[in-house]
Formats: sequence, structure tokens, C-alpha cells
Amino acid sequence: MQLYLASTSPARLMLLRQSGIEPVIVPSDVDEDAAVNAASVNGPLSPEHTVQLLARAKAESVAAEHPEFDGLILGGDSVFVVDGVIYGKPHTPEAARERWLAQRGSTGRLYSGHWLIEQRPGAEPRAVGALAHADVTFADDITDSELDAYIATGEPLFVAGAFTIDSLGAAFIDRISGDPSTVVGLSLPTLRRLVRELGHDWPSLWNRNGAL
Repeated sequence: MQLYLASTSPARLMLLRQSGIEPVIVPSDVDEDAAVNAASVNGPLSPEHTVQLLARAKAESVAAEHPEFDGLILGGDSVFVVDGVIYGKPHTPEAARERWLAQRGSTGRLYSGHWLIEQRPGAEPRAVGALAHADVTFADDITDSELDAYIATGEPLFVAGAFTIDSLGAAFIDRISGDPSTVVGLSLPTLRRLVRELGHDWPSLWNRNGAL
């Protein structure tokens, strides 16, 4: 069973590869800001609604653009919330530093949305989705010089919440409550359950050397 990943996230790709899955990477052309704004006409979206909306939009965009695909199309999205404030990717060193100063010594929640579409020739597409979350507690003794050095690497600029747990940022995190893969980019246990919900065994996705 081929898995198509509607994302260019290196973290999601790494997780899948470590799990024995080599996906076909197919970036979606979803305008995330426009999608969220369109869905917010009656008020701001919750973090849970936001990540599920975008995960679904990404998967459906790729499915519509590639009706020839035969397999499972996965869309995902993540946001980090601290004290009720939603943090996506900071993009700039200034924004990353501001966020780290606010979250140092605090606990935040990472939400990860998943949308999985089964697309087979001659059959109606089927889709399932699910949300996962994990709580992240940051060390309270991180120095300003450590933060500046970390931000200077560029690593935190393009990840939700401005941190990673699988690279340089790991040393600044004291505790994770929940599935760690959720914090990296997608929840592998959640994805396994979605695959089963569509009637497929998880091992049917294993296609990397050494996984079989």
C-alpha cells in the first residue's frame, strides 16, 4: 500500500522512514492563511479545529490534483499553544526569541491534526481523520546565551512552537506527556489507527529496505 505525504516537512518524512515507510512526497498548494480566514467568519478557530482543517485541506488538495494515485494520501498540520496563545512557525529570529522567553519554564500543548484519504482506481474515495496532542514542559534554567545560540542555528525558525525534540532543542525540554512522535510532526499511533480504520494493516505500508 503506497502512502502519499501531502507535506514537505522533513520531520514527518523522518518519522515515516524510521517506521519503515518511504512515502511519495507531494506538496499541497493550500493557502493556509486563506483557509483559516475563510473558516473563521463566525469567530476564531480553536487549535484543534485549525490543525484538522488544514490537515484535511492538504490531503484533499493533493487527492484532487492527482486522481491517478492508488493508495493512501496523508495530510497533517501542527500548532503549539502556551497560555492560550497559538504559536505556529516563527520564521524570524526575533519572533523565535520572543516565544522562547515566554515559554521558558512553562508547559505548552502541541496539537497535531491528521487526515487520511484512501484513493483507489474505480472506487469512491474514503477518508478518516483524528487529532492528537502532547504536553511539553520546558526547562526553567535556560540562559539567554543558550537561547541566542540555539536560535542562531536556524533550527527553531520553521517548526511549530520554535522547538524540536529530536535535534538541538531536545536539551531544553524537561518532560513530555503523551506520544513523543506527536511533537515531532505526526502521531504514529494515531496514523496506525487511521490506516486500520480504512481496513488496512499497518505493515502493508512498510516498503523501506530493512522493514520487511
